[in-house]
Amino acid sequence: MHNTCHRVGHGPHAVIVLHGWFGDAQAFAPMETALDGAAFSYVFMDNRGYGGMRDAQGDYSMDEVARDALALADALGLATFSVVGHSMGGMALEKLALLAPLRLRKLVAVAPVPSCGVAFDGAARQLFLDASGSVAARRAIIARSTGGRLPAAWLDWKAQYSWESSDQAAFAASFLAWSGTDFSGEVMRAAPKLPLLALVGEHDPRFDAALMRRTYLAWYPQARLQVLANAGHYPMNETPLALAASIEAFLSAQ
Repeated sequence: MHNTCHRVGHGPHAVIVLHGWFGDAQAFAPMETALDGAAFSYVFMDNRGYGGMRDAQGDYSMDEVARDALALADALGLATFSVVGHSMGGMALEKLALLAPLRLRKLVAVAPVPSCGVAFDGAARQLFLDASGSVAARRAIIARSTGGRLPAAWLDWKAQYSWESSDQAAFAASFLAWSGTDFSGEVMRAAPKLPLLALVGEHDPRFDAALMRRTYLAWYPQARLQVLANAGHYPMNETPLALAASIEAFLSAQ
């Protein structure tokens, strides 16, 4: 049985979309009406422990997410496809590029965690560890990662949505996976030739343009960087139309 998912569009260019730590397959819903369904077929996948897969057991690693995405592509008959990955989904996207480079067309990494992981100081690490059992900690992280500039009601909603759509144990294990995993050496040795677009929000304090230049742009010969104005770590919520336009302009380019 493959991971749960939903599809938007019926076009010839298939795109598998991998969500972030606070998301699930519905995380990109605000931009779905702006997607070109005649040109693209978007497949939004739930990771194990999230959404329709909330009760699914696993090790919740980035390798598992990538292999589940490949299994989903097989089940749907997708010989080749592009991948969009948000946040920890960006790290899973890199693992997928190592596993099946000949099946991938293009990569779009949205506010992505790089394959080297992320180092946290003591206080920040504790806040992220606390988030598995605390809606308040999740809200604090979301507020910080969007530049402290968004409405309180939206922060409340985003934190509660995350709480209800993810299993606590899977959420905790996923943090350890994306923060502590480092397979950047494999990426650098492979030097993937796949076209990659790194998209970051101008108000994202951690996953910013400087980090992208040190990682994705240094490791992927065909990588490009774009900074989304008026967005933080969640451009699919903050600037959904601009995000949809950037993704599809890149995927459509020859």
